[in-house]
Amino acid sequence: MKGSGIGGQAVMEGVMMKNGDKYAVAVRKPDGEIIAETKEYKSLGSKSGLNKIPIVRGVLAFIDSLKLGIGSLTYSASFFEEEEEKKPETEEERSKKEKQEKAVMAGTVVLSVVLAIGIFMLLPYFISRILKGHIESEGLLALIEGVIRVGLFIGYVAAISLMDDIKRVFKYHGAEHKSINCIENGLELTVENVRKQSRHHKRCGTSFLLIVMLISVLFFMFIRFDNAWLRIVARLILIPVIAGIAYEFIKLAGRSNNKFVEILSKPGMALQNLTTAEPDDSMIECAIASVEAVFDWKDFLAHYDEPAKDASACAASCEPGAEKKDEEPVAEKAGKTAEDKTAKASKKSKHKHEQVKPAAEEKKQEEKKQEETKPAAEEVNKPEPVKAETGAEEKPAEKELSLDGDDVFIARKKAKETAGETSEEVKPEKPAKPKTADKVFETRSGKIDLNTPVPDPEEDDEILKALDQYFILKQKKDE
Repeated sequence: MKGSGIGGQAVMEGVMMKNGDKYAVAVRKPDGEIIAETKEYKSLGSKSGLNKIPIVRGVLAFIDSLKLGIGSLTYSASFFEEEEEKKPETEEERSKKEKQEKAVMAGTVVLSVVLAIGIFMLLPYFISRILKGHIESEGLLALIEGVIRVGLFIGYVAAISLMDDIKRVFKYHGAEHKSINCIENGLELTVENVRKQSRHHKRCGTSFLLIVMLISVLFFMFIRFDNAWLRIVARLILIPVIAGIAYEFIKLAGRSNNKFVEILSKPGMALQNLTTAEPDDSMIECAIASVEAVFDWKDFLAHYDEPAKDASACAASCEPGAEKKDEEPVAEKAGKTAEDKTAKASKKSKHKHEQVKPAAEEKKQEEKKQEETKPAAEEVNKPEPVKAETGAEEKPAEKELSLDGDDVFIARKKAKETAGETSEEVKPEKPAKPKTADKVFETRSGKIDLNTPVPDPEEDDEILKALDQYFILKQKKDE
């Protein structure tokens, strides 16, 4: 599977997709119309370069995801609020409203983080402390704390999945995964193709949250403090580190087919059975609209079969004056056969499904085709041969003559003219033989008198060849 680099999440009656600095929210309105809004979002670490530092970029990506997610949910929910009487707003009122919405969004993000930390990080710790009077091992208590944490998270997801509104959100979540899987499996983004895809995906946020829970179990089993307050502070401080490690694992799992990584990804993929559901076609159409707003999937599929290039190798080859390391000396190149060169050319064009024919064979077939399709008269009437620098004249190609046309007459006349133009010395004419009536023949172009004396072969052997061929054919015909 080839990664597309896009990600998204489900919203109220819609899907949000993000690709680079662009994101789009496609929502199906109550009247059935799909509306897609595209905006730009600069990640927190894009300007400072922090998004290139492992683990740190995971923390920043998690914060970005929270901000975009809550903002997209707020936008999609606005289409389903009870309609109020529309009143004309001034610029000042509109600006004030936008500020209020940003403040509400910021407050929602902060509240969500505080509740998540309190419920899934601190509450399990306090529950596990209740058992301290019965269990002395700190390692075992940390393990119990982790089990409670994972149990609370799965229970929370299972509980909200029973709500009707959340059920529809989870169906849109399935449509989001199916659309991305369709592209990354090299298929055109159509409703029919998307419907056949899996609703699970390795880069899902559900898997990310579960990995956070599981990694926290390992961390808190080995990082211990005697003081209770230090243990609480440690749990709060280590949350960004755990989130960063979980992000790196999800990123690795998304582009790796390693068996060990796939085994570690199984719990998160299994949890997606709760957070995703099979969507209907209208939901798939909404997900496709969101993808197409930020991602050129046709261009992606056009280069789908091309092998991935090594960035360092590409940079080296693009430097001015850089020489190719794999280039062979000229002497070695000269010794290569035509078949070796053809094999290389065929290998380079494999992704275009084209086969390169050997140069010698292609040339031979082309000449054969020209000989079969060219008329006989055109062959005889071809232009005079070009003279070489040495003054030597190229001889026209030999052609078998027939009795049914003007070949003998034309060849004889042409050869005569050529001999008169190119010969520098005029040789004495030979005495003509007596003419006889039976050696004069009619053709479509006129009479051919065979009693005309045959020229000297040194002067023009083309006439001699033409006449010899004629007599051979004449003899065969008489027999």
